[in-house]
Amino acid sequence: MADLLVSLYTDRLSDLEEQARRAEVLIRPVLPPEMHLVADWVRENFSTNWASEVSVAISRQPSACLIAIDSGNLVGFACYDTTARGFFGPTGVHPDSRGKGVGIALLSASLQAMKSLGYAYAIIGDAGPVDFYVNAVGAMPIPADNKGIYQGMLRVKRT
Repeated sequence: MADLLVSLYTDRLSDLEEQARRAEVLIRPVLPPEMHLVADWVRENFSTNWASEVSVAISRQPSACLIAIDSGNLVGFACYDTTARGFFGPTGVHPDSRGKGVGIALLSASLQAMKSLGYAYAIIGDAGPVDFYVNAVGAMPIPADNKGIYQGMLRVKRT
């Protein structure tokens, strides 16, 4: 998968923020006492690797992991500055909550947070849904011959 580059000074972020307001979820940073609850939820719904990244993001001060809450239930998460400074991700929305604007709301809040920290650009590392990011924020592939930051990462061997 490709790494993508997003300008944090594009007008598309204003459009994204407007779309995010339509999502009927609360977006907020994870509190430290919630770390294991959120990391376990990510592990159960996505992957162990992402749960590790979530734990790192939550450990930052302030937390670099945002969550989406709907009617008191965790329905999505997004991290930034986790594997590398300036990186957005991982991010995920529970399958039952997809298509409701939750991903847009998390993306918008995360990119706004990164912009407020002084970043001019964000990198979406090893982006899965490339078309989603291209359409949402005008993300552009970074030409790198598939040699992203995750190359050579240790993986769990399944027997």
